[in-house]
Amino acid sequence: MSLLTTILTFPFHVLTSILRFLFQTLRIPIPSIPLPFSSLSFYRPLPASDPYSVADRWVRALEDETGAQCLSRTSATAEPGSSTGSELRQRHPAARLTLPDFMLSSYEDALKACQTESRVGCIVLVSDEHDDVPDFKRHTLTDPAFVDVLHKNNFIVWGGDVREREAWSAARKLQATTYPFVAFVALQPPRPTLSGTRPSSQAAALTILSRHQGPPANTTSARTLTDHINTQLLPRVGPFLARLRAQQREREAERALRAEQDRAFHESARRDAEKAAMRAAEEKAAEEARREEERRAREAEERRRSLEARRTGWRRTARAALIGTEATGADALRVVLRLPDGQRLIRAFAPSTDVGALYAFVDEHFHPSPGPKDNDDAMLDSVQEGPLKEMVDEAGGADAWWGFKLFLAYPRSEVVWTSDAALGDVKGLERGGQVVVEPVAGQANGKAAEREKKSDGDDDGYDTEDSE
Repeated sequence: MSLLTTILTFPFHVLTSILRFLFQTLRIPIPSIPLPFSSLSFYRPLPASDPYSVADRWVRALEDETGAQCLSRTSATAEPGSSTGSELRQRHPAARLTLPDFMLSSYEDALKACQTESRVGCIVLVSDEHDDVPDFKRHTLTDPAFVDVLHKNNFIVWGGDVREREAWSAARKLQATTYPFVAFVALQPPRPTLSGTRPSSQAAALTILSRHQGPPANTTSARTLTDHINTQLLPRVGPFLARLRAQQREREAERALRAEQDRAFHESARRDAEKAAMRAAEEKAAEEARREEERRAREAEERRRSLEARRTGWRRTARAALIGTEATGADALRVVLRLPDGQRLIRAFAPSTDVGALYAFVDEHFHPSPGPKDNDDAMLDSVQEGPLKEMVDEAGGADAWWGFKLFLAYPRSEVVWTSDAALGDVKGLERGGQVVVEPVAGQANGKAAEREKKSDGDDDGYDTEDSE
């Protein structure tokens, strides 16, 4: 049935084509009145397929038919710097023919590329059922000058066979009636209104600049198309498209600048946030360190007060028992103590007396025994003095506890405090002797320091028993 319909509608199609050709030649608008045969077409598109696959298949068939290759494929074998077919042929006379770089996409995608990239589009439509198409393919599409002008001016070239649905749809939109058919499209400024001004609110529109259809010996020859591009098309649309591209570059530069500013802003905000977090962490660490230092200081102060309370309690209760009573008899050891302020103390100790008794005797001079009301600290009520050695160790040693050292006058040697040594066992004190009291650095007693200022600077600090 479809074959019969095609045969019956063929005469009407021929008549329609003749009428369209006459109307276009005489520049008479085609009537919009629908004729009974206007919707009948001899060409039936093939079933729809992927536009990329259809375009790629058509270009490969074109290459096989013409023995040429698309310029992008040919340039892969050209020398460095060879960018056009004519240059390739000049350097290599035996090189294969070249074809324009056809865009492998749908017709609509090609038009969108012309709009977004502000480039001129060259639409090529053919039909193998026309006798002029093979000559057009072999001579016009492979002409070096034609290929050069398309390539140098960055044209978007798209083509197809009207037997395919995509090319058939493009032919209807472009009102193509004779093949081969070539049309040039590009963006153009909005048309002026009746008042002669162009509305600024309207953007540039994609416009069909020219149509070329018919045998390649006349309207679609390579020379005719090349001259048309160089003398009419480019002078007409080139400045406007160049201005559009310049504006587009400015917009892209502005977008890039805004993106860079946004990136710099976000980066600055990120660094500020990191610095703020770091400062907060440092402040928190400093606050924790300060609190820890205060805690340690409080604990140290509490230990110091506790130790001082224990020392005060020891001086009030246990020191007198350690010193004991002054020894008598022939075996008593007579010890002369020279204080830092020049004052001398004399005391007789039994040989078995502990060395701590000598230290306690000097301590009693610096710190008299506190009475019941000498210290109102409540800590004294519950303090446990404990063994002397334990308190001395807790205070940090004998120097920290006593605040002074004892030295034999001659030969000079330190009388080291121990908790279990007897005075009679100290070398140099077997029969008594003279002992010099020296304050420990930083531990000087206030009373002793005051007395030291009043002492005679010429005194050598030594004395003998005979001088007493």
